[in-house]
Amino acid sequence: MRILAIETATEACSVALFDGPVLVEARHEVLGRGHAERLVPMIAELPDKGRATEIRVSLGPGSFTGVRIGLAVARALGIAWNANVLGYPTLALVAAQAGEASTVCMNGGHGEWFIQRFSADGLPEAEVRSLTRAAAAGEMHARLIAGNRAEELAAMLGGEHIVRDMLPSAANAQRLPPALLTVDLAPLYGRAPDAKLPEI
Repeated sequence: MRILAIETATEACSVALFDGPVLVEARHEVLGRGHAERLVPMIAELPDKGRATEIRVSLGPGSFTGVRIGLAVARALGIAWNANVLGYPTLALVAAQAGEASTVCMNGGHGEWFIQRFSADGLPEAEVRSLTRAAAAGEMHARLIAGNRAEELAAMLGGEHIVRDMLPSAANAQRLPPALLTVDLAPLYGRAPDAKLPEI
């Protein structure tokens, strides 16, 4: 079975094509912005233009725009190819890349960090939370801290920590625990919305 993985929830934009468990080819670019312009061309650069029978796409949390772009492309390709589309949490992909029990610390919105702990099997031990830096430093963390804010968190904590500064990469999508794949393609925002409806 061919599987196309799409990861657009952070400043990195990445895609990967798998034949069963085997990685066929991948693309990974740190863009900051411009996911909308690069995602489809990156998929087209893969063998057979990335055509697959299953598509796995990041649900976030992360960049609101990036998550929506990835989901829109995944849904469109799913219809065009008659492919099954599954979503996965972005922080879980980072934990899978870390490969052992870890605290994942990623950039969030408004100066906050997304924090979530994972066990050695890659499953979450708690819900993802958006915390201020001070609040994040007050939490209990695993010895291994992974993510693009891992170094900053470890520096605040002091002590003996293993740090893996990384962004999620679609090339590691096959390492995700199958239990975390979902047909529910609702974005995971990880924090309350900034805008609120007025009270009536």
